[in-house]
Amino acid sequence: MGKARIVAIVGEAAVRIVLEPETEATKDATAVAVRYLLQVLADAAPGNTLEVRVPPFGAVQCVEGPNHTRGTPPNVIEMNAETWIALATGTLDWPAALADNRVSASGSRASLDGLLPLEWNAGQ
Repeated sequence: MGKARIVAIVGEAAVRIVLEPETEATKDATAVAVRYLLQVLADAAPGNTLEVRVPPFGAVQCVEGPNHTRGTPPNVIEMNAETWIALATGTLDWPAALADNRVSASGSRASLDGLLPLEWNAGQ
């Protein structure tokens, strides 16, 4: 049985809540938004070459290339929820996130340049 997926209407609503500047998002809304955006990334760039981690909310493997099957992947990107949501929605770009040390990226294929921002908002 596969991992449960977040349906678009729920995921998109959570992202909108988190992006709303006048609202303080709950931890639950942030968790759903992060997981939904990770799901969209994995759908847009399927594969097992890169692991993107947003602790404590989730992680996905993505990007075509050499498969990784055991232990710590050779290509890992890790960041907090605020940074991931900003990158995924286009309010922060990859070079700026790297320059500001907002992400930890290790491995020769540890880059999200060209994959972001994500097309997450099907309703608009």
